[in-house]
Amino acid sequence: MKRRQFLTTAGAASLACSTLSTFFACSTAQKRKPNIIFILADDLGYGDLSCYGQTRFRTPHLDKMAEEG
Repeated sequence: MKRRQFLTTAGAASLACSTLSTFFACSTAQKRKPNIIFILADDLGYGDLSCYGQTRFRTPHLDKMAEEG
C-alpha cells in the first residue's frame, strides 16, 4: 500500500471513529450544564489553601468546594 493511500485511509477511519463516538456520546448524555470554576489568582499555589494544610490564611469557600469534589 502506498504511503499516501495509507494516510488517507487512516485519516478517514480516525475521522469516522471520532465522529461516531461524538454522536453517541451526545445522544446519551444528560442535558446538564458542566460545573466549571475558573479561579485566576496571582501567585497562588496549591499549598496556599487551608484545605492543603495552610494554617496562616483561611479559605473556607475553597475548602468547601475541595471537600465536595
